[in-house]
Amino acid sequence: MTLTVAGKKKDYAEGTTIEQLIDIEKVDNPLYVTVTVNDDFAERDSFASRALQDGDVVEFLYFMGGGQ
Repeated sequence: MTLTVAGKKKDYAEGTTIEQLIDIEKVDNPLYVTVTVNDDFAERDSFASRALQDGDVVEFLYFMGGGQ
């Protein structure tokens, strides 16, 4: 299946989960990443079970605090 991950189209095995994709893509700080699929936030407790679908658009986001 073809997914768009971080703006690039790539091929992955059918049934790849969000958790597997995080591992495949070697995402930095996987415990702190937020994932969107088709512009919807994915719940962290669904990462292991949520299978991605052909054509999905996935983004990895990090929220940072700061300032004074």
